[in-house]
Amino acid sequence: MLRRLLFGSSLRIIAVIIVGTIAVAALMLSLAPEPESQEPPPQIPFAQTASVVAGSGAIPVFGSGTVRPSEEIDVAPQVGGKVVWVNPRFQSGGRVEAGQTLFRIEEADYAYRVQEAEANVAASRVAFLQEREQAAIASAQYELYSERRGTGDPSSGASPLTLREPQLDAASAALSRDEARLEEANLALSRTRITAPFDGFVREESVDAGQVVNPGQPVGRLFASAAVEVVVPLSDADAALIPGLWRLEAGDGARDVVVRVIARYGDVTYAWDGYVDRGESSVDAQTRTIDVIVRVPDPFEASVAAGQSGAIGDDPPLLVGKFVEVEIEGLSPEDYFQIPRAALQPGNEVWTVENDGVVSIVPVQALQRANDAVFVTGALRDGQAVITGGVQFATEGMRVQTASGSSR
Repeated sequence: MLRRLLFGSSLRIIAVIIVGTIAVAALMLSLAPEPESQEPPPQIPFAQTASVVAGSGAIPVFGSGTVRPSEEIDVAPQVGGKVVWVNPRFQSGGRVEAGQTLFRIEEADYAYRVQEAEANVAASRVAFLQEREQAAIASAQYELYSERRGTGDPSSGASPLTLREPQLDAASAALSRDEARLEEANLALSRTRITAPFDGFVREESVDAGQVVNPGQPVGRLFASAAVEVVVPLSDADAALIPGLWRLEAGDGARDVVVRVIARYGDVTYAWDGYVDRGESSVDAQTRTIDVIVRVPDPFEASVAAGQSGAIGDDPPLLVGKFVEVEIEGLSPEDYFQIPRAALQPGNEVWTVENDGVVSIVPVQALQRANDAVFVTGALRDGQAVITGGVQFATEGMRVQTASGSSR
């Protein structure tokens, strides 16, 4: 019984403490000052901007391609025989000059043919001279016969056989035939020396002294060193920026459209001057691009280190097979602008920001896309701010904040 009384007293005490604590907390809350209410800040987005730059001069057209020879041929003899000598330069990587002998074929057989042809010409010339004299005698005899005859009809004349005209024509034809055979024999003899048709380099060769070669058998390959070409595939929009592209004729020497060809060797960038030689007259069926042919004169002689030079030793040549970048001088419109690539929005729009932070949507025409820049035409002005980031979408007249202030 005593335990029950003690337990009940403890419960009452705990209940009184809890009720008192709640009452004190309620009193403190009722006496606390109310917080001051503040209006939320305006929701104006922050936009990253850049400045429009007014363009001047030619719009660059960028592309890339692989260097190829402007001229390349297979080396093959026109006569057959045993090779008796090979030029030490006629090997892969060797440099040769126009007219330089690459290798020689044994001449003896062809020299004998020349001697035989000379003898035939001498015999034919004697026969021709004899026949000419006999024709002159026959003509004189016929005239004497006509004078003695007196009553003969002079209009009837003598037959060609009487005057030996066919015999003289045959002798003349035989002489011409033998002279042609002599020229052919001399030509074959001269062809025992195989020469380079132009200054160039040996890409490959497969001939040695003692080897027997046949006419038309390829034994090497040369390419010219005077110039190289770069095939640059461009979109039709980029090709349209090249002035007079479709009026250019291959090999006419016109160098109106200047090109800068850039290649890297190690950590150093080198540049060569070239020009647009021509454009292909068809579109690539797979890539739907137009091949523009860039020609670079003297690629193995002149190169200039571009940018910061860390070159060691001589400047390298523009090697065949090298992958290069090209920069073509395009058209020069009167009014165009350069903006960051990030400023060009889908649908060819640019979001401009005025000084009061109001956004305007300006439609533009993209002329060329470079690495980080776009060349456009439209209702822009030099130094105008354009949005490059921070805003996912924009409407005409909306306000934004920029780095220059709370609103621009």
